[in-house]
Amino acid sequence: MNQKNVQIPMDVFNLLIQFMEYWEIYKLDRATQDEYHYVYSVLHKKLDTLKLRESYANIIFAEDEDKRFDARMNYLQHKRIIKQIYE
Repeated sequence: MNQKNVQIPMDVFNLLIQFMEYWEIYKLDRATQDEYHYVYSVLHKKLDTLKLRESYANIIFAEDEDKRFDARMNYLQHKRIIKQIYE
């Protein structure tokens, strides 16, 4: 199957993740719980990727060297955390 991507507004994306956190999935059958966990993890990974991209952009658009250094440290810390989560 040809996989395609979609674009949705960031506020809707965040709302979707928040909405999923309130679902009482323990009441659902095992297959549905597995699907929920898969979708939730994919959405969270995408959110982390977007945040990492934003951190990198902060390096590029920093106003001066001090802010660039701080942005770089923030980016590297964020990258290390994401690497630990998804490996």
